[in-house]
Amino acid sequence: MKVDPRNDNLIVFINDELLPRDEAKISVFDSSVQGGDAVWEGLRVYDGKIAAFNEHLDRLQNSAKALAFESIPSSEDVANAVFKTLEANKMWDQSHIRLTLTRGEKITSGMNPKLNQSGCSLIVLAEWKPPVYGNDGIRLITSSIRRNTPECLDSKIHHNNLLNNILAVIEANVSGVDSAIMLDVNGFISETNDTNLFIVKDDEIFTPYANSCLPGITRKMILSIADNEGIANHEKDLSLTELYTSDEVFTSGTMGELTPVLEADGRIIGNGKVGELTKRMQSLHLKHAIENGTSLPFKKPD
Repeated sequence: MKVDPRNDNLIVFINDELLPRDEAKISVFDSSVQGGDAVWEGLRVYDGKIAAFNEHLDRLQNSAKALAFESIPSSEDVANAVFKTLEANKMWDQSHIRLTLTRGEKITSGMNPKLNQSGCSLIVLAEWKPPVYGNDGIRLITSSIRRNTPECLDSKIHHNNLLNNILAVIEANVSGVDSAIMLDVNGFISETNDTNLFIVKDDEIFTPYANSCLPGITRKMILSIADNEGIANHEKDLSLTELYTSDEVFTSGTMGELTPVLEADGRIIGNGKVGELTKRMQSLHLKHAIENGTSLPFKKPD
């Protein structure tokens, strides 16, 4: 994976400070280090606009509330931190932001949130980064690792505790493919290790229920676009057989946008090429993201 050389000189926002990349540090007592006790959002910047910014800010607040964080910064404060970071880096387009809110620094190491007495830590990491997957299509395998069930850890909390997803992508790496499908505890498709998943059959779009998968913001956008375009779409339990025999498959997410899937577990999807409905949805998504994004409150850098 190539890294843009402009990222060598990033400015990072940490707790009201803008710091050069080499000086951007978090305490060893921070809850994110102690136990992955944090929530996060991925944001993408298109031509001076942040796609679905308010939706991401709302989800950050909801995740923090669900985890009983205290002294949570307001969405306005978080937004201003994002704007400051982008302006400091002269970012206007082709950028991705990793927005992290931790429970904060502890007075001593330990699991109990009572040890967190300083309020939350806010990190805004903006990078020059194109979509993580290309438009040529990706290959998947099915992981042996199951996606979290709400009985154990609700995926509607957009949390930093991602070890099961990491174990799944390790399996994908060993298999020499791009990503891994994760099933729920009942054997139905949930999502991939880092994206939501859609299949196309007879010009209709299907996606798994958001029971064990993250109800992604890009996922929601796709369903809304399909409704507006008169494209039939459904949420349902999907088996691997339905995926193998579909006409098209694509994934969605802020990091990867809409990515065609050409092969899963050695089965060629459709005719092995990027499908026409996938191409159409890619175009519609990009248009929607730009037209409905939140404008940056500063002028385009020279």
